[in-house]
Amino acid sequence: MLSTARVLCLSLLAVLTAAPTATAAGGWSLAPAGGGRPACYAEGEPGTTLQDTVSVTNPTTRPVTVRLRGTGVPVTFAATAVRVPARTRADIPFTVNVPATAAPGDSTGTIAARDTDGREATVGLQLHVNGPELSALTAEHLAVHGDRITYDLVNRGTTLLTPSLAVHATGVLGTHLDRAPRTLSVQLPPGRRLKLTEPWHHPALDAVDIRLTVTAPGGAHATAETSARFVPWGAVAGTAGALTAGGALSLLRLRRRWRRRGDDGRAAEVPRTEAELTGAMM
Repeated sequence: MLSTARVLCLSLLAVLTAAPTATAAGGWSLAPAGGGRPACYAEGEPGTTLQDTVSVTNPTTRPVTVRLRGTGVPVTFAATAVRVPARTRADIPFTVNVPATAAPGDSTGTIAARDTDGREATVGLQLHVNGPELSALTAEHLAVHGDRITYDLVNRGTTLLTPSLAVHATGVLGTHLDRAPRTLSVQLPPGRRLKLTEPWHHPALDAVDIRLTVTAPGGAHATAETSARFVPWGAVAGTAGALTAGGALSLLRLRRRWRRRGDDGRAAEVPRTEAELTGAMM
């Protein structure tokens, strides 16, 4: 920690500074020191110690005691409890200790001051860790659950991502879902995982392949695929009906495979009926 971070600077002021402030109900306020800054900002390499200062201004006729704390970013204050006399400003240095293993990129936090009556004021704290920026993500655990598609997005890079999603679902009977890329209303910090869902109305009978394509600024790209079979079992009457529905679905799936490739890698003739299917399988 820098030596100047251990010194608590108190200065008497008759006029409030012009810096953006967060004012508690008791009349005192909290702001970045120096004036004109909307938030505290720190930038450096992994393993370094960065310094800044916040000011608690008390324009009232009574002293106020506040306690300081940081959230979201590792912060150490020169003093965590500060008594500010009437019509006085207290400047409190603090340090941000950037872990040696910190990934390059941005993170946000807050500095909060709370008085003995429970009134609180906060200011933003932004940390930028220098280093190569990498945009990378994966789409995982794709599954179909009734009328929704579930999946995970994982930020494998060092930058904050705002992903876009495209969804395509096609079966033997045609395309059931074709959603063009759209930006999701989420932000994905480095190293974070989000579980998301996508609504859809699946077909009553078909064998469907579902494909997700996810992209983000910076070149991040990921895909995920899964398959699902849909049979209206509730509408099937008796064992014979169930066998018929199951056989029809199997025929659909086999015909689809035949369309894709023949045994020798070329297009093959597709069975059109159950009888042809049975002969082809013998």
